[in-house]
Amino acid sequence: MNNIRLTQYGNGGGCSCKIPPGELETLVAGLSPTSAPSAGRLLLGIDHGDDAAVLQVNGDNQAIVSTTDFFTPVVDDPYDFGRIAAANALADVYAVGGEPVLALNLLGWPRDVLPLELAREVLRGGSAIAQAAGCHLAGGHSIDDPHPKYGLAVTGLADPGRLLRIDAGKPGIPLTLTKPLGIGVLNTRHKATGEVFPEAVATMTTLNRDASRLALAAGIVCATDVTGFGLLGHLLKLARASGVSAVVDSAAVPYLHGAREAIRDGYVSGGSRRNLDWIAPHSDFGDLPENERLLLADAQTSGGLLIAGEIPGFPVIGELVPRGEHLLIVK
Repeated sequence: MNNIRLTQYGNGGGCSCKIPPGELETLVAGLSPTSAPSAGRLLLGIDHGDDAAVLQVNGDNQAIVSTTDFFTPVVDDPYDFGRIAAANALADVYAVGGEPVLALNLLGWPRDVLPLELAREVLRGGSAIAQAAGCHLAGGHSIDDPHPKYGLAVTGLADPGRLLRIDAGKPGIPLTLTKPLGIGVLNTRHKATGEVFPEAVATMTTLNRDASRLALAAGIVCATDVTGFGLLGHLLKLARASGVSAVVDSAAVPYLHGAREAIRDGYVSGGSRRNLDWIAPHSDFGDLPENERLLLADAQTSGGLLIAGEIPGFPVIGELVPRGEHLLIVK
C-alpha cells in the first residue's frame, strides 16, 4: 500500500478541481435561497458566494453555520489527505466567524481498485483534525466511486452580531493574509513527481481557528478564506460584494519555500490558469510578470484567511480603496 499514489486516481486534486469561478457563477445565476421563515432568518446564503450559510435561530442570540466541502486527493499519503480535506471543510466555518461543533464524513471510494485500508487511513486523518478542532465527527455517507473523494459536512455555531462577511469591506482598511501562498504549485509538482513538501502539508493541516478568533476579538467584520479561486479570485469576490477596489502589494505576499521554483519549472494547475483568466479583465497588473500573476491566482487547498483588518502576527499585503476602474490593482 505504501507504493500506491492516491493523486494518480483522481482528476485535478484538492481545491484546484473546483468548477472554474466564471462557470460556477453562470451555473448559480438566478438561484435564490428557499423561503422558510419559521426555520429562522438566513443571514448568509448564496448572494455573494460567502464561505458558509448562516441561519439565525433562538432570537438574536445564536446562529447555525452550515457548509460542506470535499475533493479528490491532493497528496499521496491517505492520512494526510484526510487531515487536509477535513481542515479545508472546517475552514469555511471559521471564515464566517463560527465554531464547528458537528461534522459528518463524505467518502467516495473505488472499492474494487484501491484497498479499503487506505480509506480507513483517510477517515482516521479526518478524525484527527476534527478532534483537534473540538468538533464531534459522527458517521456520514459513503459511495462506491471511480475516483477517491473525501470531505466533511460541517455544522457550526456563531454569534449573529459577530460574523465575518465578504460584503462588509470598507475603503481604507488593510488586508491581512494568514497563510503563505504556493500550495497549489507545490501540490501540482507533488502529483507529477511524487516529491513531498512537508511545509505545504503542515500549512494545509493548520486550522484557521486562531486567526478567526483573533479577527473577531479585534472587531473585524469582513473576511473570506483563500482556496480554489486563489488569493486574487477570492479578493475579487470580496471587493465586488463590498463595492470597493483592492490594492495588493505583491512584494508583501508570503510564499512557501519552493513555490517560485515550482512555477519556474512549469508546475501550474489548469485551475490556477482559469483563475487568472477570470480575474484578468477586472485587474490592473501593471508590468507584473506572468509567473507572479499566476502565483497570486494559484489555486490553494486549505489556505488561510484573507481578512479586511489587522491581526497580530500576520502580514498586511494591501488595502481596500474606493471603487475605481479596476477591482484589483496589483503592484
